[in-house]
Amino acid sequence: MKKAEDRRQNQECGTEPRFQTSDFRLQTFRTLLPFALFALALVALQLGLRAAGREYCLTQLTMSLYYAIVVIGLCLVMGYAGQVSLGHGAFFAIGGYTAAVLTTHDFTRYGTSGWAAGMKAAHVLTARDDLYGNPILTASPGAAFCAAMLVTLAIAGLIGYPALRLKGHYLAMATLGFGLIINKIVVGTALFGAADGINGVPEWRLAPGLTVSGRSALRVENYYLAGGLVLALLVLLRNLILSRVGRALQAIHDREAAAGAMGINTAAYKLRAFVLSALLAAMAGVFFTHYTGGIGPSEASAFKSVRYVALAASGGMASLWGVTGMSTLLNYLSLRGLFGSYDNAVFGALLILIVSIAPEGPLKPLGQWLRKPFARSAVERRLEHGAA
Repeated sequence: MKKAEDRRQNQECGTEPRFQTSDFRLQTFRTLLPFALFALALVALQLGLRAAGREYCLTQLTMSLYYAIVVIGLCLVMGYAGQVSLGHGAFFAIGGYTAAVLTTHDFTRYGTSGWAAGMKAAHVLTARDDLYGNPILTASPGAAFCAAMLVTLAIAGLIGYPALRLKGHYLAMATLGFGLIINKIVVGTALFGAADGINGVPEWRLAPGLTVSGRSALRVENYYLAGGLVLALLVLLRNLILSRVGRALQAIHDREAAAGAMGINTAAYKLRAFVLSALLAAMAGVFFTHYTGGIGPSEASAFKSVRYVALAASGGMASLWGVTGMSTLLNYLSLRGLFGSYDNAVFGALLILIVSIAPEGPLKPLGQWLRKPFARSAVERRLEHGAA
């Protein structure tokens, strides 16, 4: 408050030029505008689909938003830390399968033990009915979510520490191998449902009136829940990118040897970025599994991981808004089956077209074109102020 008052007094006395205040307000407006437009787009899309009688399309849009979270995490690793990961489909599956196993496995035989009673009192275990109406004792969705995050944190740390010391295609091959291992474990283990996956995952009641569920009555609620989660993560990652950590990651991306010579712990920063992106993928997997009521081994396939990387490339590796928009759009078109059996071919053609024409993502040239009529540099404003 004192600084604001001093600034106002300086402006009144003529000791501080007013164009600095206008520049600050303009910068704040430009910072908040994309987030406001994203929120307005979410509302406009839902209202438009309701008016057109196609509100059922929100189901695929919600799933696309959860998939977009994985690509946003990849944007941090690939676009800013300069690392290539082909294993994020595995982290998505780790989160989803951990939540699915814990919320569907019956712990009734342990119900009389002391530790089970303590977990029921702490709401870690909860009683419910299975698909056939039989009473079972399972982990609560909230406890399963925490367990999924802890498991992902441990695995990402163990995999990331040695893998991130590799560079180029060696790192890509290492993460691809990790993804293939997870896929084979999922397909070959009865606990994970083998090739059939796991069904009957219960809905997740986050708060009164806020439930993660695929029920048609909760379709709009879950759409806004997924959109709000994506928006919150975009705010978080943008602040991270503009912080000291983000500047260190960009330095590593541009010149890793130079960044290390300047005292930046490159291995530690790359590991933190990798673990954070893995946690985002696992979180998306948990929400997706509760929303769809199950998860299958295809979510851990190598093709899924490659697809996430391709979506990140199509939106611009270092463009949070670009990867969010392109990932949501292309995944939605794929889930709707718009291209039928030619889905992969059309997806590949669109990717080649986008990368060839706009390698930094389609939003950057579009933004430059929109700003041209209104662009005035700070130097011009200072000159005009001096002339006045």
